Amino acid sequence: MLNISTIFNEFNTKQLRGDILGGITAAIVSLPLALTFGVASGAGAEAGIYGAIIIGLFAALFGGTPTLISEPTGPMTVVMTAVVSSLIAANPEKGLAMAFTVVMIAGVFQILLGSLKLGRYLTLMPYSVISGFMSGIGIILIVIQLPTFLGQSDVKGGVQEIIFQLPSLFGNINLLDLSLGLLAIFVLFFTPKKYARLIPPQLTALVGITLLSVFLFSASDVKRIGEISFGLPSLIMPSFTVSELKIMLVSGLMLGALGCIDSLLTAVISDSLTRQQHKSDKELVGQGIANTVSGLFGGLPGAGATMGTVVNIQTGARSAWSGVVRALALLLVVAGASQLVQHIPMAVLAAIAIKVGINILDWSFVKRAHRISTSATLIMYTVLLLTVFVDLVVAVGVGMFIANLITVEKLSNVQENNIHLISDSDDSVPLSREEKQLLDEANKHRHTLLVYLSGPMIFGVSNALRREAKAIDKAQALVLDLSDVSLMDASISLAIENMLTAATEKRLPVFVVIPERCKKRKFPIFSTLAEANNIFTVASREEAFNKIIRWPEESSQPPLKVA
Repeated sequence: MLNISTIFNEFNTKQLRGDILGGITAAIVSLPLALTFGVASGAGAEAGIYGAIIIGLFAALFGGTPTLISEPTGPMTVVMTAVVSSLIAANPEKGLAMAFTVVMIAGVFQILLGSLKLGRYLTLMPYSVISGFMSGIGIILIVIQLPTFLGQSDVKGGVQEIIFQLPSLFGNINLLDLSLGLLAIFVLFFTPKKYARLIPPQLTALVGITLLSVFLFSASDVKRIGEISFGLPSLIMPSFTVSELKIMLVSGLMLGALGCIDSLLTAVISDSLTRQQHKSDKELVGQGIANTVSGLFGGLPGAGATMGTVVNIQTGARSAWSGVVRALALLLVVAGASQLVQHIPMAVLAAIAIKVGINILDWSFVKRAHRISTSATLIMYTVLLLTVFVDLVVAVGVGMFIANLITVEKLSNVQENNIHLISDSDDSVPLSREEKQLLDEANKHRHTLLVYLSGPMIFGVSNALRREAKAIDKAQALVLDLSDVSLMDASISLAIENMLTAATEKRLPVFVVIPERCKKRKFPIFSTLAEANNIFTVASREEAFNKIIRWPEESSQPPLKVA
């Protein structure tokens, strides 16, 4: 739902100053990054600018995080670069238009996720997988910028191709372009913080080094962006075949999912700084609308940007007005300075992109992962290597699979301790004094086995339950206590069903403890045994022990029925 009413409700003169300052400052930060990501993606600098303006405006109007600044980001640019290069290679005439259609597909996917209220599930990903994935994207961004940084912007190819060409790249360095790139790196990394707060280092490097190169060198000596037309964007309406659409759908889903994760993680950072609570599903819808419109007008895909959001908040912004102001300010700056953009050295943009890639690398987790968990470290590096050398989707899929297996194993090991097979009151069991006395009395009549389960019972515990169930061979009566089971999956249901089948074949009296408070829980394990005349429901362990003590006098109980 459009945020216009919310924006006007939040309007007040005291807050407006902070929102204006935040929006203008965020626009200044966005300009060099938009140009950098546009050139890096292969779609052109204008695509980066269009994306920064359109996504920033529509995400502010429709999103669910008031202070979030949305624009093309490093991770989204890496994926878009791969999409652009692959589609242009497959269809040189329409490939770029098809790439923008992929951006629209990503936006529609995000709208669908938000409408289905699935936002809260997207961040349920192990941190080791997120860390490896983001670090891998950072490495990709650095590697694909190396040719341009070294003055060889005509070199094409993916990460592996560039790595194989490194000896040739370093053997044919353009010293002038490299010098400008190194100077930009120096400005980006070593600008004193007190000056960086006033003017973003990215803007200092972009403007300062561009002016320096214009005054000192001729246009032919330095590789520059070249002439760019920042007119009104036109609608992108590509045509494609069914086979091409399948490839585009996969790329769109991947791009949309990455944008969702990127935006929601940034929204959490915004919450921590403003002490507000974002609306995940509404944010996804807003991001989806923004990306759909951006793709429709030839703009890059985008997401919530951490740097722009933090700068926006620290400057005083507290409402969605800041995002609107940022988009308008960026539009005015580009309209007035469009003729100056053509003089920007490509090596300077490459340096800015390399700095972004270095920032994306999760240095803090890389340094301490081995101290936290060996398995987390292995997952992180596996995902990182797969991201760089194989495929982004494969990397996340393999990482999630391994992480979930390890998690299930750990949970299963813990839950195995919640399987108790009790045959006498001397065992260390959760029985009251009265229950122990009744169990001792029941054992005098029949050798009684109490199977007590508690907590969530998942499939990883089923093997342990099957092993323990062999004790039924020596039992003459069985009590199955499910009163403290909070969750039971199909594998556990089958294991218990097999246990009850074995008890039925031995003609043992079986009492299943399901108190009244548990009646509403779904226990599907008894559906095939509902007619067995040896299985009965009871409300407590005491009742079960008493029935065994009086067995077979009270053997005319009704069979178990599942509500």
